[in-house]
Amino acid sequence: MTTEPPEPTTAKPVNLPPPARDGGLSVEKALAERRSVREYSNEPLSSAQVSQLLWAAYGITQPLPGIPELGGGFRAAPSAGALYPLELYLVAGAVTGLEPGIYRYRPAPHDLMLVLTGDRRRWLCQAALGQTMVRDAPASLVYSAVFSRNTAKYGERGRRRYVCMDLGHSAENVYLQCGSLGLGTCGIAAFHDDAVRLVTRLPENEEPLYIMPVGRLLKRD
Repeated sequence: MTTEPPEPTTAKPVNLPPPARDGGLSVEKALAERRSVREYSNEPLSSAQVSQLLWAAYGITQPLPGIPELGGGFRAAPSAGALYPLELYLVAGAVTGLEPGIYRYRPAPHDLMLVLTGDRRRWLCQAALGQTMVRDAPASLVYSAVFSRNTAKYGERGRRRYVCMDLGHSAENVYLQCGSLGLGTCGIAAFHDDAVRLVTRLPENEEPLYIMPVGRLLKRD
């Protein structure tokens, strides 16, 4: 990084469109067609698509406000002990109706909180060992984990096993939701942790786990 990103901004939550609960592609077809996609068209994502992806990853499927330990209710992905150690960030470069920037997803209100303004895809690409799909995709999802949420109950097993299981559940949901929306993604774990932390301004208690660039499939003549 040659330039230090500006300090985090404070802003009002960005409300997301309500997620759809039904689609035109069956689970079986989405499974059969699931692939890792590394090239994307330059067409922007819509805010509705971003909303759907975030909901599929970690959104609330049944609100239960009376049970605060569930973090808002049942979610689209299972979690060991219902501890939900993952945090999800959107690195937006070309999303219709959304200013470029880095946003933190909040599942219970289904909204985004602005962390940093500006298009940070190039810096995230550098942090991801120069993998150009991170730079070229309209947006990327970045997963982090608060390991203490699991280790407080499960000890080191929570860190070594359960958090990884949670990530796998959520990331596969993103793959399948991408297939349903005509989008593509590719899970990335090869990156410099400290650099990703700097780009996304993760809090000290969060560790980066995964990057999932997302975009429309590139059609070749």
